[in-house]
Amino acid sequence: MKSIIDAHAHGGIQDRNPPQSFRDYAERARGGGIGSVVMFPPVMEIYDRHDPGFEDNFRWQERRRRANRYLLTAGDEDFPVIPYFFIWNDFAVDQLSDDHQGIKWHRHPGEPVYHYDAPECANAIEVIRERNLPVVLEEELKNTLRFIREIAPGVRVIIPHLGLLNGGYDALKRHGIWEMENIYADTALASASDIADYLNRYGHERLLFGSDFPFGDPEEELEKVLQMNLPEDVQEGLVGGNLRRMLSGNRPGV
Repeated sequence: MKSIIDAHAHGGIQDRNPPQSFRDYAERARGGGIGSVVMFPPVMEIYDRHDPGFEDNFRWQERRRRANRYLLTAGDEDFPVIPYFFIWNDFAVDQLSDDHQGIKWHRHPGEPVYHYDAPECANAIEVIRERNLPVVLEEELKNTLRFIREIAPGVRVIIPHLGLLNGGYDALKRHGIWEMENIYADTALASASDIADYLNRYGHERLLFGSDFPFGDPEEELEKVLQMNLPEDVQEGLVGGNLRRMLSGNRPGV
C-alpha cells in the first residue's frame, strides 16, 4: 500500500488551544502508517468564531496571511504537508500560492457569515474554478446547498465528516447531494455506519480518509476505517488513492 494520506487536519502555531502545529500532528500520527497530511489553518487564526458581529480588520488580515503561509513551509521530506488555503470575506485569492492544493471554506451556525453576494466572492470562485481546486466546505445546510447549486456549480466540493456539521449525512442524502459527481466527502469523525451506507450507495471513489486533528485522533480515525475490513481496492482508495487522483487534476496558479 502506498503512503496513507490524512485528508483533513488543522495546523497552525498562532492558536495554541489546543496545540495543533505540524509537529503536534506528527507526534500523534507518525508511526501509525500515515505518511502525509492535508492541512488547513485553525478557525481562530482566520476569524473570531465567538463574535457573530465580527468585523474584519488589518490585524485579522495579517493573522490569516501568516496562517496560510505557515502551511507552505510546514512538514518535512519524510512527512509532507499538502496545504489548503483557508478563505474568508476578503476573498484574498491573490495570496494563493502554486503550492496550495485546495481551499477551506468554513463556518458554523451562529458564527460570522460569508458575504456570498459580494463581487469578490464571485471572483474568488472563478479563480478556484480556473485552478480546479477542491473546496472543503463546512457550512450549515442551507448555505451548503446554495454553494453547491448556485454559488459554485461544478466546482469540486469535499464535505467533511460525511456531512455531520453540514446538516447531517441523511439530510444531504435526501437532497441528492452525495449522488453528484463533483461532490466528495471525508470520514473524519463520521460513524462507521454512515461510512458503510455511503460506500454501499455511492461507491468509494469520492470518499477520503480524514482525522479532523486536533479534535480527532489520527491513529484512531484511521483504525476506524481499517477495521471495516473493506476490499483492498476500496481501502486503498479511501486512505490515499482517491485524494491523489483528485489532486492530480489541479492546474498551476493563474
